[in-house]
Amino acid sequence: MSLLEKLQWRYATKKMDASKSVPTEKVEEILDAVRLTASSSGLQPYELIVITNKDLREKIKAIANNQSQITDCSHLVVFAAWDDYTAQRINDAFDMTETVRNFKNDAGVAYRQMLLKNYPAKGPEVNFIHTAKQAYIGLGTALIAAAELGVDSTPMEGFDPKALDEILNLKEKGLRSVVMLPLGYRKEDEDWLVKLKKVRRPKESFISWIK
Repeated sequence: MSLLEKLQWRYATKKMDASKSVPTEKVEEILDAVRLTASSSGLQPYELIVITNKDLREKIKAIANNQSQITDCSHLVVFAAWDDYTAQRINDAFDMTETVRNFKNDAGVAYRQMLLKNYPAKGPEVNFIHTAKQAYIGLGTALIAAAELGVDSTPMEGFDPKALDEILNLKEKGLRSVVMLPLGYRKEDEDWLVKLKKVRRPKESFISWIK
């Protein structure tokens, strides 16, 4: 299938088959796609937490409207964004870039100083909104990568983020949960959505061309 055909095949799976497991290599490929995706200033201000532990997922299900995909999926991916931009985090990102590329230039130094001056001063709440937006870029990439590999997924915001942060001890790591993504395989005979046509706005009302 072409990419568009795979995106046509993809949908927010409502019932997953708990007896089926996504091969590790496919999960790793989806995670790497997220790692390689775009982020503002290349800071990658979020982390992925992959949960396979059954007991832990039962706890998460309880604070996520008892959505069955959380426990029926093969792997549960939590996107957790930085709770703030700190000088340490910004410097670590730029230090890594300079090490990997093995050079430092005036433009990079100036850009680092600009971020160090502007980002931390905005405060944690403003900064968390920004880091969460970056996590959603990663989510979009994960959805496409999963579809490309024939893996079903369901983006989820329907959970208590404060409760999830507590379950996963995210505050201690300077993180806050943003969105979850169960990965698995659809159970067609029990999923009410699987046979329904995909509904999207027509191109004419969705896309504008300015020439």
